[in-house]
Amino acid sequence: MSELTTDLKSLHEATLNNLKSSKANNTLRAYKSDFKDFGAFCAKHGMNSLPSEPKIVSLYLTHISKNSKISTLRRRLVSISMVHKLKGHYLDTKHPIIVENLMGIRRIKGSIQKGKKPLLINNLKRIINVINEHKIENIKKLRDKTIILVGFGGGFRRTELISIDHEDLEFVSEGVKITVKKSKTDQFGEGMIKGLPYFTNETYCPVSNLKKWLEISKIKSGPLFRRFTKGSSLSVKRLTDQSVVLLMKEYLNLAGIENKDFAGHSLRSGFATVAAEHGADERSIMAMTGHKTTQMVRRYIKEANIFKNNALNKIKI
Repeated sequence: MSELTTDLKSLHEATLNNLKSSKANNTLRAYKSDFKDFGAFCAKHGMNSLPSEPKIVSLYLTHISKNSKISTLRRRLVSISMVHKLKGHYLDTKHPIIVENLMGIRRIKGSIQKGKKPLLINNLKRIINVINEHKIENIKKLRDKTIILVGFGGGFRRTELISIDHEDLEFVSEGVKITVKKSKTDQFGEGMIKGLPYFTNETYCPVSNLKKWLEISKIKSGPLFRRFTKGSSLSVKRLTDQSVVLLMKEYLNLAGIENKDFAGHSLRSGFATVAAEHGADERSIMAMTGHKTTQMVRRYIKEANIFKNNALNKIKI
């Protein structure tokens, strides 16, 4: 009997570990953060947060709707639901009081979401030019230029970008192949390979700058993009994804570009928008960015073609 109890206990622990491993660490942190806010709302009003009920969840969604986007409301709902599931409780998120409330909020607020601006070619060139002119050590210039050019050229998420190791690179005659071991939409680590070709203009070429970065940094293994210690000594520590955002905002500011509407995602959305402007179809864009659905890619294409396919072009005045 004791052996059976021990076996069940170990199975229970293993199951809990499996449940935790089914989600990325960032996702689990988001669940906890969202549920903490929900819990604070419930505590303030003397209501139960776990287990909760549709009416309370609906009240909470209304409470945060004034200062939150529709996408945020949906994410909070998913987080509350997942915490209930992980704790063995059922919450009916399809209950009419939740569904109808969200529909009402959407009608009042509107569903158009203003995302961060894509980094387009003209601003990309301005950033690279300002880095070249910036009075910092050459090794820092090369690191920062390579991060931005590779991030843009490969349509990388910032987490994918800082996760690249030297072992993930394969230089070929056409350019470089970069293996992405894991990404937001590839939680099981099936991986994908992105191909970055040489550009005619070497100044803005991600492959040429990458080769120069490897040469000057003498990186032979491990993280490709690393932090500097005091001075210009390159450490072995990998850059954080937040570093990409700060780095971009710094150079946008130096280039005289308002930076508040740009973020790390601007490299990825910039690639997709520019590719669409130059006639790339959604399949080839998705092959590079790793998007699993066409919804967002079609949005990039639509924005890229807003003047190209404009009916007003047919009117002669």
